[in-house]
Amino acid sequence: MYEKELNSIKKANRYRTRKVFDTNLIDLASNDYLGLASQKEIFENTYKKLHKEKFTSPKASIVVTGYSQLHKDFEDDLKKYNGFEDAVVVGSGFLANISMIEALVRKGDVLFIDENYHASGMLATRLLNKNQVVIFKHNDCQDLKEKFENKEVKGRRIIAIEGVYSMEGDLAPKEIFDFANEKNALLIVDEAHSSGVLGDNLLGIFDLYKIPPRENHIKMGTLGKAYGSYGAYILASKTIIDFLVNRAKAIIYTTAPSLFDIVSGHEALKYIQKNKVKIKKKISLNLNIVNSILNLNSQSLIIPVQIADNKKVLDLQQQLEKEGYLVGAIRQPTVKSAIIRLIAKTDIKQNDLEYVCNFLKEAK
Repeated sequence: MYEKELNSIKKANRYRTRKVFDTNLIDLASNDYLGLASQKEIFENTYKKLHKEKFTSPKASIVVTGYSQLHKDFEDDLKKYNGFEDAVVVGSGFLANISMIEALVRKGDVLFIDENYHASGMLATRLLNKNQVVIFKHNDCQDLKEKFENKEVKGRRIIAIEGVYSMEGDLAPKEIFDFANEKNALLIVDEAHSSGVLGDNLLGIFDLYKIPPRENHIKMGTLGKAYGSYGAYILASKTIIDFLVNRAKAIIYTTAPSLFDIVSGHEALKYIQKNKVKIKKKISLNLNIVNSILNLNSQSLIIPVQIADNKKVLDLQQQLEKEGYLVGAIRQPTVKSAIIRLIAKTDIKQNDLEYVCNFLKEAK
């Protein structure tokens, strides 16, 4: 029934497949920025802690019987380290974005969202009335200001941005934070790709810019990236978290997050805080290598190498795979122009990162 559409996707070199990659490949493609997905100490600590519990599954929604002390302990540490008043764990970053946007934008409110915001957030905007959503140019605070001032709003004004954007690896400008504070607008910051990578304490873009959390700030982070697990969390004022728990359908009507994943994420948080000096040194070393070879100055570990040819990015990915390296071949519609998405993960050896960077330098 969908063969025609699939054939069109294939002809455009945009066809996606599920593939089990060789685990011996050196991974420079995944979002496992700190290599914690293979950190056996975290896995063993998680297993030991969960083995002591009576139940190993949450069994229900967090508002029924699915909320456990393990969930609460993690939320408490997230609040403590990040400086927010309250927190709630969520099943995934996708569900977190659906939760925030679907629940927080009420009648009369308007959401101003970056055009490059994650697909989950863009999908959530379809649950709103069209006149409640204003899309502004990517990282363009001037465009945001103009649209903000020209839009008649009866209720709340809400701004949604990402700390680090997942494909280009660029950071949201501090100017947007300042503008949201000036206007007392609610500011949703998706820190999926910045938490664990940016800032003195590796807590993300709030940490990097040294912005103390305020009542109008909402931070979302995921466990499936730097934390090497699965799931997500939302940090905000107690009022906002209470409201989400009472109104966000993707929180109320889904099973509470996996206990193993939550404990694993909690162990990762503690590991990162304990080893942050060592981790930051490795991040700095890797970014210096990337800059020296590819002339790409990045603060995040996401390195987009512009290729602008769907077929060529696939060919380059396959060539590197034959050499024992795995990189991302990202094509439309995920990005406007095809890129090799290189992740300068901290568990990658220096000579391997140098090899791949030199390969891509020659291929550009």
